Amino acid sequence: MKPVIYGLSGPVLTPDEQAFFRDADPLGYILFARNCIDRAQMRALTDTLRDLSGRDDVPILIDQEGGRVARMKPPVWPEFPAGPAFDRLYDLAPSSAIEAARANAHALALMLADVGVNVNCAPLLDVRQPETTPAVGERTFGSDPMRVAALGRVMLDGMAKGGVVGVVKHMPGHGRGVVDSHYELPVVEADEAALESDIEPFRTLRDAPMAMTCHVVFKAWDAANPATLSPTVIRDVIRGRIGFDGLLMTDDIDMKALSGTAGEKAAAAIAAGCDVALDCWARLDEMQDIAGRLGDASPQTLARLDRAMASVRLEAADMAELLVKRDALLALV
Repeated sequence: MKPVIYGLSGPVLTPDEQAFFRDADPLGYILFARNCIDRAQMRALTDTLRDLSGRDDVPILIDQEGGRVARMKPPVWPEFPAGPAFDRLYDLAPSSAIEAARANAHALALMLADVGVNVNCAPLLDVRQPETTPAVGERTFGSDPMRVAALGRVMLDGMAKGGVVGVVKHMPGHGRGVVDSHYELPVVEADEAALESDIEPFRTLRDAPMAMTCHVVFKAWDAANPATLSPTVIRDVIRGRIGFDGLLMTDDIDMKALSGTAGEKAAAAIAAGCDVALDCWARLDEMQDIAGRLGDASPQTLARLDRAMASVRLEAADMAELLVKRDALLALV
C-alpha cells in the first residue's frame, strides 16, 4: 500500500484511473465537489473504491467542515454552519454551544456515511488571531484555545457516533498565517512562548485518530522548512510537545506554499515524518510521479491507520431531529 491519498477526476472513475489505482494501491481517496452529484452516484463511486482496494474500511475522505468549505452542497444536501456559528453561541451559553456542535457533527456524519464517506477533514483546531488570513479565520472555532479544543472535541465525538473519523487540522496551527497557503508560503515570526497557545488545542486533543499538517514556516522551530516538510517540527513539536501519535497526513501537496514536483513534495513529506501525502487534483501524470517515488507504507503507519479506522462507534439517531436540535440552539444568539 502506498502512503498517499489521491483525488478523483469526476463523478465516476475513468478506465485509466481504475487501472492506476489498482496497481498503485493508495492508502485512500479524497472527494471534491466534482465527485459529488447525488446520493446514488456517490454511493456507487465509494462502493467502486472499496471494491477496487479490497478494503471495506479504505479511507474515503472529504472536506465537509460547513460554511465555505463544503463539497456536498444544497439543494441535494443540507447546508451546515462553519465554526464561527458555534463560537458566537459559546459567548452566550457554552453548554448550549457544545450541544449544538455535537448534534451538528453527528448529523453531518450521518449524511457522509450514507454515501460511503468515512473520513472528514475536520475539525479545525487553529486558534484565530487578529492577523489570521480569512482563508482560515472565517472557519475557526475562535481565539480561545480552551474553547477551540472543547468544540473540536465534541465535533470529533459527534462524527464518531455517525461512523466517520475526524481529522484535526492544521497541525501545529495555522492561526498566525497572514497569507493563504493555497497561494503563498506563510512565515510565522512568533517565538516559542507565543506558539504555546497555538498548539494547546492540538495537545488537548492529541488522542485524535488523524491529523493534517499545515504548510507554514515557524521560524522559532525551523526557519528553513514548512511544517509539512520539517523533520524538526514533526518530531519535536507534533510527535513531541503535542504528543500526537495518530495518522499524520499532509495538507494538499499541490498548494502553492510548497515548491517542487508532486513526487518530490510527497517524498519529502514522508521523509520528514508524515505518514501519508495528500494529493487532491487527480492529474494522472502527477499521481504516477508520486507512486514512483514512494515506497510502501511503514508498519507504524499501517498500525496508526488501523487504530484510526477502528475509532468510530455507530449510534442510531435521526438526522432531521439532530438538525432541529442544532438550529434551536443556534437560534439563541
